[in-house]
Amino acid sequence: MEAFVHIGLRTIFMYVLIIIIFRLMGKREIGELNILDLVVFIMIAELAVISIEQPNSPIVHSIFPMIMLMLIQITSAILSLKSQRFREFVDGRPTMIITNGKIDEKAMKKQRYNFEDLLVQLREKDVQDVKEVEYAILETSGKLSVFKKEEQNQKKTKTKTSSLALPLILDGAIQQRNLIEFDKTQEWLLEQMKKQGYPDITQISYCSYDNEAFFIDQKDESSSN
Repeated sequence: MEAFVHIGLRTIFMYVLIIIIFRLMGKREIGELNILDLVVFIMIAELAVISIEQPNSPIVHSIFPMIMLMLIQITSAILSLKSQRFREFVDGRPTMIITNGKIDEKAMKKQRYNFEDLLVQLREKDVQDVKEVEYAILETSGKLSVFKKEEQNQKKTKTKTSSLALPLILDGAIQQRNLIEFDKTQEWLLEQMKKQGYPDITQISYCSYDNEAFFIDQKDESSSN
């Protein structure tokens, strides 16, 4: 009986500890977890199970590595905020699967993403046929963002041209791949930013380009200092 009480107390303790650790690591949806998050969560869960299954082992042997994993995850989250290269290494980049209604088989192959995956995710978006899609972006979370041709046509009735709004600057860094999508150069972007009153692009947190118009959000003064 004493053994069951001991196991029960350990279970309650580990349950509370895991909740505290996950809260400290921040709120993220399951579908938004990156590889590092997933590995940390699995390892913490395994350590908790081992601690409960081996009641005779010192509980500190499980607590210490769990705290270490929490610190690793928090450190990686901070690095992701400060370094675009680290963020792309851990999370990857969104991939254009369909552009202007045309499927990019090379991009699909690179992401090990087959046509069955594409069709399943299109059906989840209430899209019955690929021909209905103007753009489809495979996000870093594995979700598919879909823009239908009907939506693009509605934009065309309001504007002379229609395009997909893509970020050209993120956290002060130029997004070269998106510039290529618009058939623009880095020199063109820098010149446009000067005309908009932003000679220093490192002070821009987000800049997108759509229908020949820019949307620019400048970094907060507190975060730029």
